Amino acid sequence: MKNLIAFINSISPITDATIGELERVFTFKQLKKNELFITNGKVAKKFGVLETGVMRAFYRNDEGQEYNKHFFNAPSFIGGYSSLITGDTNQIIQEALTDCEIWEADYSKLTELYENHPDLERMSRVLAENFFVQKEQREVEIVLLNADKRYEIFKKNYPNLEQLIPQYHVASYLGITPTQLSRIRRNIS
Repeated sequence: MKNLIAFINSISPITDATIGELERVFTFKQLKKNELFITNGKVAKKFGVLETGVMRAFYRNDEGQEYNKHFFNAPSFIGGYSSLITGDTNQIIQEALTDCEIWEADYSKLTELYENHPDLERMSRVLAENFFVQKEQREVEIVLLNADKRYEIFKKNYPNLEQLIPQYHVASYLGITPTQLSRIRRNIS
């Protein structure tokens, strides 16, 4: 739990009283490689903080083709954020790409703490702002940058991730084929 609290404090500091409440809300959980944290078609109720490991968030179309949206390196918040906020069914799947350790919590229990713990509400606001900025930057990358530049940004944002996950996951994230990714990597070498 120490790493969880340190991560939360790095976003926005919280008090000892808030830490005590969070200790009652979060539970430790392990995910094995390829195990799902959330799936599509259900309303999300829980979220987590990834303490160790790597996860991916992806969509799957009706034909079964997958599109990687995001990778999560520890420490990182995970879960169906849109579904948690709106109460609509989740559209994103999140899968462990390695064995993972997470701290899991019921979202409604967390938000109940906001009334008496404004430091926690402030941390959640800062987190939401960070999510918005990341989402906007990612949209700009996909629309305005070529694959070489997107790969360069990927390597900067996810150093050493390529050694942990299959190449086709990286290609999907970049919006290109594995063959195109091989060409880009060859040209850089």
